[in-house]
Amino acid sequence: MIEKNYQPADIESRMSRLWEESGAFQAGRPERQGAKPFTIVIPPPNVTGSLHMGHALNNTLQDILCRFERMRGRDVLWQPGTDHAGIATQMVVERQLMERQQPGRRDLGRAKFLERVWQWKAESGGVIVNQLKRLGASCDWSRERFTMDEGLSRAVVKVFVELHREGLIYKDKRLVNWDPKLLTAISDLEVQQVEIKGSLWYLRYPIEGKIFNPDDPMTFIVVATTRPETMLGDTAVAVHPDDERYAHLVGRHVILPLVGRKIPIVADDYSDPEKGSGAVKVTPAHDFNDFEIGKRHGLPQISVLNPEAGLALVDNEDFLRGLPEGAAQLAEELHNIDRFVARKKIVARLDEFGFLERIEPNTHMVPHGDRSGAVIEPYLTDQWYVDAKTLARPAIAAVRSGATSFVPKNWEKTYFEWMENIQPWCISRQLWWGHQIPAWYGPDGKVFVAETEEEAVGNALGYYVEQEVITPEQGHDMALDPARREGFITRDEDVLDTWFSSALWPFSTLGWPDATPELKRYYPTDVLVTGWDIIFFWIARMMMMGLHFMKEAPFSTVYIHRLVRDEKGAKMSKSKGNVIDPLGVIDDYGADALRFALARGAAHSHDIKLSPQLVETNRNFATKLWNACRFAEMNGCALPADFDASKAKQTLNRWIAHETSRATREVTEAIEAYRFNDAANAIYRFVWNVYCDWYLELAKPVLLGEDGAAKAETRAMVAWARDEILKLLHPFMPFITEELWAVTATNSGVASSSPSPIAGEGGEGGKRQAPAPMVRPAPSKGGAGRPLLVLTEWPTHKGLDDDAAEAEIGWVVDLVTAIRSVRAEMNIPPATLTPLMLAGASAQTRGRAQRWNDVVKRMARLADISFADRAPEDAVQLLVRGEVAALPLKGVIDLSAERARLEKEAAKADADIKRVDAKLGNEKFVANAPEEIVEEEKEKREAAVARKAKIVEAMERLKQAS
Repeated sequence: MIEKNYQPADIESRMSRLWEESGAFQAGRPERQGAKPFTIVIPPPNVTGSLHMGHALNNTLQDILCRFERMRGRDVLWQPGTDHAGIATQMVVERQLMERQQPGRRDLGRAKFLERVWQWKAESGGVIVNQLKRLGASCDWSRERFTMDEGLSRAVVKVFVELHREGLIYKDKRLVNWDPKLLTAISDLEVQQVEIKGSLWYLRYPIEGKIFNPDDPMTFIVVATTRPETMLGDTAVAVHPDDERYAHLVGRHVILPLVGRKIPIVADDYSDPEKGSGAVKVTPAHDFNDFEIGKRHGLPQISVLNPEAGLALVDNEDFLRGLPEGAAQLAEELHNIDRFVARKKIVARLDEFGFLERIEPNTHMVPHGDRSGAVIEPYLTDQWYVDAKTLARPAIAAVRSGATSFVPKNWEKTYFEWMENIQPWCISRQLWWGHQIPAWYGPDGKVFVAETEEEAVGNALGYYVEQEVITPEQGHDMALDPARREGFITRDEDVLDTWFSSALWPFSTLGWPDATPELKRYYPTDVLVTGWDIIFFWIARMMMMGLHFMKEAPFSTVYIHRLVRDEKGAKMSKSKGNVIDPLGVIDDYGADALRFALARGAAHSHDIKLSPQLVETNRNFATKLWNACRFAEMNGCALPADFDASKAKQTLNRWIAHETSRATREVTEAIEAYRFNDAANAIYRFVWNVYCDWYLELAKPVLLGEDGAAKAETRAMVAWARDEILKLLHPFMPFITEELWAVTATNSGVASSSPSPIAGEGGEGGKRQAPAPMVRPAPSKGGAGRPLLVLTEWPTHKGLDDDAAEAEIGWVVDLVTAIRSVRAEMNIPPATLTPLMLAGASAQTRGRAQRWNDVVKRMARLADISFADRAPEDAVQLLVRGEVAALPLKGVIDLSAERARLEKEAAKADADIKRVDAKLGNEKFVANAPEEIVEEEKEKREAAVARKAKIVEAMERLKQAS
């Protein structure tokens, strides 16, 4: 028996247990051994993470695909797991130690600290997994992996060693994003650009060979910079080759203020003649663009900062080399001073000696660490790198050839732009939590890369014996006695970038490097569902690693979804206070409502605007479905075991079979094309509009009537269409559909022959027929012995298309809809019954009008239906399927008053359009207003234009009636 009220919390917890106990999500089920596999790997969330709306969208879309393909008979593996999240996890544990006033990381030492991290992971690391289960994610949870599992760690080490052996991993000194608070390199994705109201300093650099005079522009060149503190490391001044102002200076030198270093003036396209003075200082060791300029012109790299972002000048040979004695005194004064304190001191000194021309306010973007909040420093340091350019070539070719395709296709352009301009990938991090780099250093610094320490020791001993650093006897003794070789080689303390292990996810989770049955069956995967922001960081790297080690692209399709924004289109952020917590939404409205809201908004072309009210709307949809199923149950609608929808005789029932078949095609084709919004909206329209608003309403007279055969067929068809709806809706709203499938199954094949009073959507107002008692489904069963809905076959209808039935019932629907629309436009009160005249009606239309006379009159609020050769002059004319239906309104409403009202509404719409046009026509507004505000104004205009069009249409109809 279906409960009176829909309570998602009760249903969701019960269905989750049922799925888990039945093993419904497990790949490799015995009955699917011969089925074609379908594989998705989950983008592994951080083990420290909590479900946010981006996770909710991403996993909802993956789940839709997995449930859809599972119902289509595929052997589905949705591979779950979590990422060890190096920086984030280390920070969480360090903060916990501090809050508990326990020894810190350095005090504990590496081994003890890592024990504490594993302990934290065991206690708190599964939070997001449970949250994903609350969302309804149908992963094969029995196969859950962690990027630092023993098996995955072995894969990481093997990949590193093999790439190093092939020369594709190497150590180099390059610029990295350096976090001076966390003291580690970080990836671009961990860098947050923050708009800062800063300054632009214009500095005078004296030209060599001329006596510097602040009042004589011929004695200096002006450079503009946002970072005067790094000028101590300048090694050139760059101007554009086509900038005539400086053409005569290219090839000459300037003397670096305060320092006295002679540096060249070079011509480089990077310099923008329109920006600042057109001349820029070049500091290769402290700016990514300057680093590239330095490479092009062979400039030295002089680092003047230490890892904590203080000035490092004393004992800095690169800085002091060739400088006059005064520079050493300056180095003493500024050494170890924080960069921002040093900035003020340097600017003051420049001003004192006439080198500061002016300061202008300047708003610009400054990189910050997303974890630490510290200003990120481009920092020159030794790190491990992957030769990404070489690995990228096959990955580019795979997309160009179509072996892997992006949906929407426009994202391929972004992929190519990034991949064709790819830089070496910095893979080392100065952390303790993560995969420690499998590299050991000998006494002279020589590197030995190996899969195990024993292998590294063996390689090192062999090398040093060959080089006669140690004797063969010493080597033999050290090999046999670990105590003798202690300290002989030391392991690299750094760990690998988290993205390195994530790049192996599609095959490491399946057992690679072992040749497992799972690897053979489920690789390559079918589709990757992810956001655009990690196309480069994750997708590209999985492509590179998959092709290199598996010789096959890791997925054939990459579906890129858009962002979830707030209801106004603004990006969600804690600082704005507009973050919508998915768990709170689930608590309030249920997981199904959230999932359906996200799916209905998941268009290819625009971001999703979400609000709690929108989720509530989809909760109302779930309630509508619930009440429709209660209505069916209360009216004895059950599905006989031998029912065949294609054999229906009643026109109404043949029509719903036709519409069900059409909806099935629409939903199936849309999911196959990753048009999740089209699929969700198709089933929404079918359930709400077709099934509930039309079919059930039109079926009521039959269910109340005396025709036993028609009643029996209609009861069966109501139940059949309901079951098809549950199947189609299941990928989107799994909890409510599985519950209704189980409950309604208890009445299958036991329909009562006694009539039941018809109830409304809520089932109120009629005596309820006593239903069969509810049977809780056993594992793998969905009630009454039939399979769980999650394992039930997806609908594939044949022989249900019926144009004749659609023409008849479609005419009723279109006629009533048109009349209702006119009544709403003309403000005709519901209690007022209007006449309807069918003008020049064909024999077919006359027959339909007679057959459906009572229904049309009741649903369209009509006094009567008549026929005439032509429409009367005082009537509003409607064109319904090529024929005229007329509503005489003279005497029904005050036409003059209605005309005045519509004119007033039209004027208001015009004013709204004019106001928005004024805003959008203001270039300053469009340039400065936040993107979401501009978009909101555009939407207001579209709404006003649509409203005006409806008003004009109503006014035209009113003219007909005048």
